[in-house]
Formats: sequence, C-alpha cells, structure tokens
Amino acid sequence: MSGTTVSSEGLDPRRRKLKFRLWHRGIREMDLVLGGFADAELSRLADANLAEVEGWLDIPDQQMFAWVNGSEVPPPEIDTAMFRKLRSFHKRPDK
Repeated sequence: MSGTTVSSEGLDPRRRKLKFRLWHRGIREMDLVLGGFADAELSRLADANLAEVEGWLDIPDQQMFAWVNGSEVPPPEIDTAMFRKLRSFHKRPDK
C-alpha cells in the first residue's frame, strides 16, 4: 500500500488537513496506521474526537507506534476511548 485511495472530496478543510498530516507522519508505519484510520473514520468523528486525533500529531512516531502496537503501555491521558478505537482498527484483519 502506497498511500490513501480514499478521496478527500467532501471533507471540510479541517478534516482534509488532518487527513493529509496523518498520511504524512514521517515513518511509513505510522503513515499506514494513522492514514488508514483517517480514511476509515475521519468523516464520522465529532469535533472533540478531531481535537484528540490532532493531538496525536505531537507525539513522536516511535512512541506512538509502540503504544499502538502494544509493545508499550500508553499513559492514561493517551489511553482514551478514541485511542483504543485506533488500536482496535489497527488490529482488524480486514482493514
């Protein structure tokens, strides 16, 4: 997979920008994890959830990847329902 195959058409500017940034994290693994999640979920997220996802962009790639793949336990302020949704999405065999 080389990137998104889902168009940004129809997304508001905030979601378009966030989708781009989630697909362009830095390390390819995080591009795929967060970008795939963005393709599947971004259009349905409430503003509060968008703010949380935007906050993920400030977390270094290696740290975020360790939390997502379960090799490290995320701190309580990260281990929210939204983050658990990301982890569940990442573990789905059909994504």
